[in-house]
Amino acid sequence: MARNGQKFPPQEQQSQPGKEHLMNPAPQFMNPNYKPAGKLQGKVALVTGGDSGIGRAVCFHFVKEGASVAFTFVKGQEDKDADDTLHLLLENKTSDAKNPIAVGADLGYDQNCKQVVEKVVENFGRIDILVNNAAEQHKTTSLDELTEDRLDRVFRTNIFSQFFLCRHALKHMKEGGTIINTTSVNAYCGNPKMMDYTSTKGAIVSFTRALALQLVQKRIRVNGVAPGPVYTPIQPASMDASHVSELGSEVPMNRAAQPYEIAPSFVFLACEDSSYFTGQVLHPNGGMIVNA
Repeated sequence: MARNGQKFPPQEQQSQPGKEHLMNPAPQFMNPNYKPAGKLQGKVALVTGGDSGIGRAVCFHFVKEGASVAFTFVKGQEDKDADDTLHLLLENKTSDAKNPIAVGADLGYDQNCKQVVEKVVENFGRIDILVNNAAEQHKTTSLDELTEDRLDRVFRTNIFSQFFLCRHALKHMKEGGTIINTTSVNAYCGNPKMMDYTSTKGAIVSFTRALALQLVQKRIRVNGVAPGPVYTPIQPASMDASHVSELGSEVPMNRAAQPYEIAPSFVFLACEDSSYFTGQVLHPNGGMIVNA
């Protein structure tokens, strides 16, 4: 782990989405000292972008806590990471949980999101926990670089998908269900190098707050997690090699997080420990003050 200012080796990937199996060293999805307590026993969870990074860590922690897990990935581009994650989840699931499934889909389109939800319900019967985690980012230095096609793509992946998935998943969620949306510290601090990504993350914060109020009478809770810099495949796939080597140097802890340091926030929001939380955002960000 990068602690006390330790840096990662410079690295970048020439295509998106990023691939976890190409990273050196590999991101750490598991804390060997984590002690599961059956917090999600009997629950069914759908995690988007679960093949790598934060999503993989969330899936791993969810199965350790007893959940039956489905996750999405980009078919044809993230197959190796998806297969690795599926194998990992099968090895670590509890005996009473159903076997995990991986669903390939482009979540930027409503019909695809509908099909993902239908696949999960077909296998598991319902959805108790929805984690909207899938996202993409691109380095941007000027508004002139933000073409209409690029804006459409990033907004579809990062925020349209959350609207689509929530709408379809809610038809299969009962009282006590939870929705967790991944936003970012960039939504609060701004990031001039990722204007479109940052804008979508701000939209996710507002969406989370509004949906929480809309669903509170149905006793379905909606919250978010806003990580600071995390060592995941999105970094080398969207930024240059020097950025990866310096990742986290701007935060008070002087380092980036590993994915397993973010995942427990999702476990907390998914389980009954957070029963009085809705419309809120947790901030595992290494000490960055966001005043929100």
